[in-house]
Amino acid sequence: MAIRTGTIQTHYQIFDKFEELSAEDQLLMEKAKGILNVSYSPYSKFKVGSALILDNGLMLTGTNMENASYPLCICAERVALYHAGAQYPEAKIISMAVTAKSSKLALPRPVSPCGACRQVITEFESKQQAPIRLILMGDSGEVFIFESGKNLLPLAFDGSIV
Repeated sequence: MAIRTGTIQTHYQIFDKFEELSAEDQLLMEKAKGILNVSYSPYSKFKVGSALILDNGLMLTGTNMENASYPLCICAERVALYHAGAQYPEAKIISMAVTAKSSKLALPRPVSPCGACRQVITEFESKQQAPIRLILMGDSGEVFIFESGKNLLPLAFDGSIV
């Protein structure tokens, strides 16, 4: 039996700084930064904010919410996504911005969604049959833009096999 190999590649844009983004992307990231102030993260001291824009023009935000029982925590991305799904089920999510800040360390590189959030993003993409553009940033420095959540989770589990 011959062993075969495969290759997975992903593509994304890199902007050296926030000011290089389009005005719409800057506004979305500003919304994500703004919600950091209400993050409930007393244990990790790691605040995450997300903002998304729907095809109807509405912008929604989410922030991480921790719990002393860590498995009960929820990420900022899922808060915003589930809010959109519950309140605007017919709207498509066009773009999502994610940023973070920590009182323990500087975050000069973009912060990426965790595995669970990547899976939820790809589920929303499947549901709406359209990609969700992701704009990722730390508290300073470069900004990454991915054209789809599937670029972050290329072998995503989906409903086609269940």
